[in-house]
Amino acid sequence: MVTVIAGIVGGVAIAAPTGQVLVVEDVETGEHYLTQPVDDGSTVALEYMHSVERSRVYDEYRIEGGTLVNTRMEFESYGWGLPSGANVTNRNGTLVYEPEGSITELDTLLVSPGRIAGHTLIVDGRRYDLVAETNGSDVRIHVEQRTLTDRLL
Repeated sequence: MVTVIAGIVGGVAIAAPTGQVLVVEDVETGEHYLTQPVDDGSTVALEYMHSVERSRVYDEYRIEGGTLVNTRMEFESYGWGLPSGANVTNRNGTLVYEPEGSITELDTLLVSPGRIAGHTLIVDGRRYDLVAETNGSDVRIHVEQRTLTDRLL
């Protein structure tokens, strides 16, 4: 009986969540390109060159409860896919959008890293060349809970 209880307790401990990681995985194959530890409050951002406007775009998210919450967007000109109807502030030529009240929470970001756009992923200030890391493959970026088993493997 003691062995059974110890086995159950041990199994629960191994399966208990031990933290979160940000995962960048191939949309088609599920192959993991990047796995970075994150906490609630961690900052995740994408920075790239807008394909039509040829200007920098910075799109920032905060980790909250396993989701990505859009907190800020910076861009230098309006173009396709940019929030033309949003209330933006012009700060030295950079248009800044900081959503208030209508916060967007996402479980997943889908990104097609492009060589011309030069997509960079920034996790808590650390920069990753998303094009080089993924060889330009379409990726899914999301947060996963990790267990002790995951950490041991």
